[in-house]
Amino acid sequence: MSLNPQISVTLPDELAELVRKKVSSGEYANEADVILDGLSLIGERDGELERWLREDVVAACDAFDANPASGTSADELLARLKEKRENPQSA
Repeated sequence: MSLNPQISVTLPDELAELVRKKVSSGEYANEADVILDGLSLIGERDGELERWLREDVVAACDAFDANPASGTSADELLARLKEKRENPQSA
């Protein structure tokens, strides 16, 4: 059993070129390091999304369930968004 299983992928030309540029610039030692870094960033992003969903979104839903009057109607939300779009400086 290998500790580092190999996976073969085919990249579109533009992504393959990006990987080659990262290596040729010296930013990365090899192509695998570029891919590993990219996958690590995806993992971090997914972890942050999961944290946001579990902590912030659940807390907001719980607060709304406890006091539905604290919510914003769809009409009020649309009016706020329209105001921000028309007057971005006031946001």
